[in-house]
Amino acid sequence: MKVQNTSVERLIPYAKNSRVHSDEQVAQIAASIKEFGWTNPILVDGDNGIIAGHGRLAAARKLGMTEVPVIELSHLSETQKKALIIADNKIALNASWDDQLLAIELEELQLEGFDLELIGFEEKEIKSYEDKDEQNDSKYTDKVSAPVYTPEGPKPPIQDLYKKDKALELISAIEAAVIPEDERQFLLDAATRHFQFDFQQIAEYYAHSSPATQRLMEDSALVIIDFDKAIENGFAKLSQSLSEIYTRETDEE
Repeated sequence: MKVQNTSVERLIPYAKNSRVHSDEQVAQIAASIKEFGWTNPILVDGDNGIIAGHGRLAAARKLGMTEVPVIELSHLSETQKKALIIADNKIALNASWDDQLLAIELEELQLEGFDLELIGFEEKEIKSYEDKDEQNDSKYTDKVSAPVYTPEGPKPPIQDLYKKDKALELISAIEAAVIPEDERQFLLDAATRHFQFDFQQIAEYYAHSSPATQRLMEDSALVIIDFDKAIENGFAKLSQSLSEIYTRETDEE
């Protein structure tokens, strides 16, 4: 498509254009053109009738421009022109903002001293996005602490720490099967995966146990006291963001 300059006097606005441009918005478009240059040519049909760009034409007139860049779409039918005039405005309205990312971008522009009104944002809008960003930040805490296990009740019986019914069924079936001994041993070892641990009860049992038992429970990943050790042994894995928080906290101590 070829961009060419055309006199503003030759351009003909669409008489039934349903998109309304307020004086305030025209002023914003004019300020944008002054700041960034003409980045979006006006779309016209083969007879200089405007398909898209009525607001830009009004802004050009406000700036005292005599010529504007246009792209001619003479191949469109009357029906297509009518549809594009609406689509050009409506489709853009169907997009939405990622409020968190927008707040970050607006803040960075402010820090650079950029006038945000040039990109169409009013002060009250900017404040609302800043407030949303602060609310999102307040939902989280940078504090990552290892759990402290203290007794809350009596020490539970050892048999209450886990259920092994499913594992015992498998073990019985494996022992009765006619299979090579190496396969049998492998399957017997694998059957222990079906032990169901009650970690709430395990935590209570741990709190009542001797230091030697506690150490062995930690090494078995039945409880986690030392995050570094758990991660090193492959028992736990932190997301990148959580890892950064935990590393920062550890460095500060």
